[in-house]
Amino acid sequence: MFSLAPRNLTEAMEYAKIIASSDMVPKDYIGKPGNVLVAVQTGAEVGLKPMQSLQGIAVINGRPAIWGDAMWALVVSHPEFEGFRDENTDTQSTVWLKRRNQGEIMRSFSLDDAKKAGLMGKQGPWSTNPKRMMQIRARAFAARDLFPDALKGIKSVEEVRDYQEIPQATRQEIDITPANGTAPEQRPFYTAENFEKNRSSWRSVILEGKKTVDDLIAMIETKAPLTEDQKLTIDSWSHEQE
Repeated sequence: MFSLAPRNLTEAMEYAKIIASSDMVPKDYIGKPGNVLVAVQTGAEVGLKPMQSLQGIAVINGRPAIWGDAMWALVVSHPEFEGFRDENTDTQSTVWLKRRNQGEIMRSFSLDDAKKAGLMGKQGPWSTNPKRMMQIRARAFAARDLFPDALKGIKSVEEVRDYQEIPQATRQEIDITPANGTAPEQRPFYTAENFEKNRSSWRSVILEGKKTVDDLIAMIETKAPLTEDQKLTIDSWSHEQE
């Protein structure tokens, strides 16, 4: 059977260049063979073929994410998937997901959750199709919690884009340009010791709804940048009461 799957790095680079020169792929990949290569490799790691990867994966700020429909397809095609059911209203979406030999879990996302996260009122799908966006969020939470082996830590495109597009009024803008105009020096990351020292108070801020995940991270990083693992830990707190 004919296959476009590259077998080594040389073939992968040539493949990426050919695909990037085509106008039959998403515009984010046109002229960007590096993004093509990242998407294909990321897709291969979760079981997608090259062209499925290019349609189902997007590279956002250098990080690969997967579209909600493709994420759900990976879950329902998993050998241990047993079933699911959705309940969608105008104000909330709830999903029950079952994995073989494990208990059923329930995850939901509501308009109130969207408002707290600063998602409502901005242009785009949260204005034109909020019911679908709530469903994608609820499914993504359930999928990541019950099928982490299928997703390998990849978040949905819709969720990642929401993080990148928090309305300006809710962001904490930080000017890091030195007065002399030279490039700033790389600041050291938060140490594990300092992170653990503040974990309890930061977690309370999220659980009590005083700040969104992005706002808290922005506040913390005025002192020192967080590692990716530390950011994922903070993000996980927002799902504890779902």
